[in-house]
Amino acid sequence: MILLQNYAEGKFYPSIPEGEVLFNAITGEGIAVASSKGLDFDAMMRYARTKGGEKLRKMTFHERGKMLRALALHLLGKKEEFYAISAWTGATRADSWIDIEGGIGNLFANASLRRQFPDLPYYIDGETIPLSKGGTFNGHHIMVPKEGVAIHINAYNFPIWGMLEKIAVNLLAGMPAIVKPATVTSFLTEAVVREIIASQILPEGALQLICGSARGILDYVTASDVVTFTGSASTGIMLKSNPNLIANATPFNMEADSLNSSILGADAIPGTPEFDLFIKEIRKEMTVKCGQKCTAIRRIMVPENLLEAVQDALRKELAKTVIGNPAVEGVRMGALAGKTQVQEVREQVEKLLKTSTLVYGNLEHFEVVGASKEKGSFLSPLLLRNERPFDSDEIHNVEAFGPVATLMPYKNMEDAITLAKMGKGSLCCSIVTHNPEIANTFVIAAASMHGRILVLDRDCAKESTGHGSPLPLLVHGGPGRSGGGEEMGGKRGVMHYLQRTAIQGSPTMLTRITNVYQQGGKTTESDIHPFRKHFEELKIGDTLITHKRTVTETDIVNFANVSWDHFYAHTDHTSLEGTLFEKPVAHGYFILSAAAGLFVDAKKGPVLLNYGLEECRFLKPIYAGATIGVKLTCKEKIKQDKREATDLAKGIVKWLVEVTDETGELVALATILTMVKMLNQE
Repeated sequence: MILLQNYAEGKFYPSIPEGEVLFNAITGEGIAVASSKGLDFDAMMRYARTKGGEKLRKMTFHERGKMLRALALHLLGKKEEFYAISAWTGATRADSWIDIEGGIGNLFANASLRRQFPDLPYYIDGETIPLSKGGTFNGHHIMVPKEGVAIHINAYNFPIWGMLEKIAVNLLAGMPAIVKPATVTSFLTEAVVREIIASQILPEGALQLICGSARGILDYVTASDVVTFTGSASTGIMLKSNPNLIANATPFNMEADSLNSSILGADAIPGTPEFDLFIKEIRKEMTVKCGQKCTAIRRIMVPENLLEAVQDALRKELAKTVIGNPAVEGVRMGALAGKTQVQEVREQVEKLLKTSTLVYGNLEHFEVVGASKEKGSFLSPLLLRNERPFDSDEIHNVEAFGPVATLMPYKNMEDAITLAKMGKGSLCCSIVTHNPEIANTFVIAAASMHGRILVLDRDCAKESTGHGSPLPLLVHGGPGRSGGGEEMGGKRGVMHYLQRTAIQGSPTMLTRITNVYQQGGKTTESDIHPFRKHFEELKIGDTLITHKRTVTETDIVNFANVSWDHFYAHTDHTSLEGTLFEKPVAHGYFILSAAAGLFVDAKKGPVLLNYGLEECRFLKPIYAGATIGVKLTCKEKIKQDKREATDLAKGIVKWLVEVTDETGELVALATILTMVKMLNQE
């Protein structure tokens, strides 16, 4: 048998032979031994904070993102090795795809998030907050990486995805991680970690692995650490109650299994695309990964007049499920992760059967193809029915973490909303309807008790990722029973591993700290026009004060004719009484265009093109006879990645455009973007 390797303090430590034996879920054969004996958790955490943390915090978001992309590409090239090992968990190829390529996809998705962050080790959050009348004292917020370690305690159902979806976020934020997978399937996590370490893509200390028990590790957490947990609510509550964790106010993110629901809209009658989609989605959620998903559908709610039709359709669909060895062609559902999981599901089903009836499947009698039912960890899909969902506590409190779901009726949408909420907090739910009014009513009323809601109909079905698929750019978590936490969520997820700090000072000081020009801060003028400077030569605060231009009535008329914007305020001399204007006013976009005419350098140079406009405000009417001038200031610089080696090296420069009139009063404010060539093309 394989002695699984723990990875701690830069070294691999094999499990002792006397450790916990892990089994092939299909054959029942022992395949590996896991143990954490000999590991020093305190030393591991200190090693992560120093070795890994110090290196990661010095890297910029862009460097960390590129690191994640390189890791994703490397693991993708090794995926077939992972598929072979994943089969030992009882997973089919389709099940393993979610875990393996879905996990790697999280690395890619988070790598791409680097473009939403500056090429700096820290992040500037939000906009400047004026704190004084004269503008000399302002506030802002910065977010810096926490100087601790992320401890990830994961569930057994997704040994790869569970790890990669979490470390992708903490690594992008600049924090190292210690991963503790559930022991029963840790052999698959271990195989991936060995490959990650072999790639040498991550800095030393950025990732460590515990295959066996991690009991006691929370006794060493500090205020700078972050703990995440995925698993049962009871275990999560126990961990969350750790006195040391409480004393240090260590952030603890919990994502617990929940009684997720799917609702069939009253409009989705048999014969509609929505009815067929509903049946297909239920079957998929019951059988993919043998229902071992924290997001799987556990409660099925349908209009009472459609209860029989849905039950008949589900029975026919579930009857197509071939159970057995995934290596055998035609098998659609493999095994649960182990015998312990089978026994736990059986016990929970017995509780559910106190108030519900079994309408499809059998706990004892079912056929298994290509394997032994006695040796493997197999179970039939089990569809239950409950006629009185408002009077049955079990269906809203007991979760059988396997291929089990309960069908129940509702009278009206108010009932459906109430039943969905009776799960006391869910990671997700879905409603299948083609009626926007039904969707609106349900989503707004049910959202308070759900982390995610899928509205499924014929229009999105082809591209929908389905009820049970958390996505890296959307938050994953939920209130109440489901843990009260949030994971992933794109940029939002990265924030969990950063410390937000309010900063106060003068615009000049805040400019230096944030590396983004703050209006009113010190600027630098030179004889060289800013548009004559390459990307590297430009400095934050480089400024151009332009010549002035007087706006004429002819300008206003000509712009109206060119743009076809004949809005009354620009062209009507006779009907302005009772309006905001004294006489025809210049178009706001003319003022911006005129400003560009003042600050643009016409010669060919490093500026390649106008990339866009981020914000624009017209603050005061400009009439014919007014004289305008512009102050153009380099506000922020963003280096762009080369897609190909032959691409032009370039970056995006943000410019603050301040337009004033002859009184010196600000009349327009904008941030424009230009693409600027780099001096160094290597």
